[in-house]
Amino acid sequence: MELHRGRLIDHIGLVVRDIEASRRFYKAVLAALEIPIGGDAKDDFWADELFVSSTDSPAAAGKLTGRHHLAFQARDRAMVDAFHAAGIEGGGVDNGKPGERPHYHPGYYAAFLLDPDGNNIEAVFHGEANRSAPSVKITF
Repeated sequence: MELHRGRLIDHIGLVVRDIEASRRFYKAVLAALEIPIGGDAKDDFWADELFVSSTDSPAAAGKLTGRHHLAFQARDRAMVDAFHAAGIEGGGVDNGKPGERPHYHPGYYAAFLLDPDGNNIEAVFHGEANRSAPSVKITF
C-alpha cells in the first residue's frame, strides 16, 4: 500500500451531523474526480487527505467542525462539470455553477457545492500546468 502526502496540507478532517448523507455526497463528487473513498466504518470514511467522521467517532470528541471551504483539483473542465452534476445528484446544493472565474486568475474554471453540513466544496481546473513538486510517498 502507498500513501502520497505533502503538497501543502497533509490532511483535513470534517466532523459531520449525518455520516450517511455525507458519505453519499462525497462518494458521488469524488467518483467524478476519480478519487476513491476508503474506510467502511459506521462512523467515518476517508479519501486521500480528507477524513470525515461523525460526532460519535473517537477523533471527534462529540463536536462538529463548522463550515469550511475545500477545493479539489480537477484534470480538466469536463471533470469540473461532472463533479457539479454528481454532487447535485448526491445530495449537494448548488453554490456556483461550473464556469470561469477570471477574478481569481485567467483560466480559473470551477464549480461550487454545499455539502450536507453547509461546507463549500469546490472543484477547480487552473488550466494546463505541470505539477511543481511530487508528493511524499509512504510505502508500508
